[in-house]
Amino acid sequence: MLWWAFLCLEQNIMGMSANANQKSRPALRLVSTKGLSRDEWLRVRKQGIGSSDAAASVGMNPYQSQLELWMVKTGRDAGLPKPDSGDPTSPVYWGHILEPIVAEQYSQQTGRKVRRVNAVLQHPDPDKHWMLANLDYSVVADDDVQILECKTAGEFGSRLWKEGVPDYIQCQVQHQLAVTGKPAADVCVLLCGEELKIYRVERNEELIEALYVLERQFWDFVVTDTPPPVDGTDSAERALRHLYPVDRGETLDFSQSKELSDAFDELLAIRSELESLKSTESHLKQLIEIQMGDASKATFPSGSVSWKRSKDSVGLNVKRLLKDQPELLDQYPLPKPGSRRFLIQA
Repeated sequence: MLWWAFLCLEQNIMGMSANANQKSRPALRLVSTKGLSRDEWLRVRKQGIGSSDAAASVGMNPYQSQLELWMVKTGRDAGLPKPDSGDPTSPVYWGHILEPIVAEQYSQQTGRKVRRVNAVLQHPDPDKHWMLANLDYSVVADDDVQILECKTAGEFGSRLWKEGVPDYIQCQVQHQLAVTGKPAADVCVLLCGEELKIYRVERNEELIEALYVLERQFWDFVVTDTPPPVDGTDSAERALRHLYPVDRGETLDFSQSKELSDAFDELLAIRSELESLKSTESHLKQLIEIQMGDASKATFPSGSVSWKRSKDSVGLNVKRLLKDQPELLDQYPLPKPGSRRFLIQA
């Protein structure tokens, strides 16, 4: 089943698009981005759900959970790690640098002219005022396609493009089409700095209707200042650690909550199963190691293993150094903030 069909079925709106036959209206220009600093631009984005927020808002972004996005939209993101657009080691930096090059190559390969859209756009329907979009480029005077979304992907990210435009990018583009009322967009991606691919994304009314429903649900969490559900991702874990960094010593009794009690019992069972699997893993590994002896590598019909010694190295005996020269700790302190540990007792 297509991912968008799953979304529509989840919302029970497949084939029930109320706006599919309505004439689309152009997007509103909420604010010009010319001369706008990144901090100012981020503040504007907090007024609604932008196209790059769309996948996270509906739980389909592999890099950001609903909870983490909610923290951003409600101003609780001060302690969260943020990509540094000025850091040459950051993918965000290279995405920004390479974006105009990708757009130029798109124009050369397709013959289509593009121009920047220097504005944050807003859905024209007052009932969907929270739907915002910041387009990379518009395609000039073309009946087939009107929006260009430029992407770059490194070695790891390129794996997500093996079967075409990843789901979370599809969400982003359909959100853009929803806000602008346009019928189609091209996604141009530079893979590993050497392969340029162009994909056409057509407007899908059923998916857009699903996005309306799901994004509205998320925006309600923002408006009511209610945390959305957790999803088990690293992003949600990171958000929780920053949302509740300190405990206050209180003990809560959840024994009357069937939902939480069942969750705790299931957690105990899974922990026990993981311990058993870990023991089995160690046993199987040792069976292979004892047969390998001092060999460096072993091969099998389905793969291989290597068992090599790492290079010797010399470290600093910090404990002994501080014992001999305790004043160094005062001269070169390195504060380490504490963190909460989740410990289970049964």
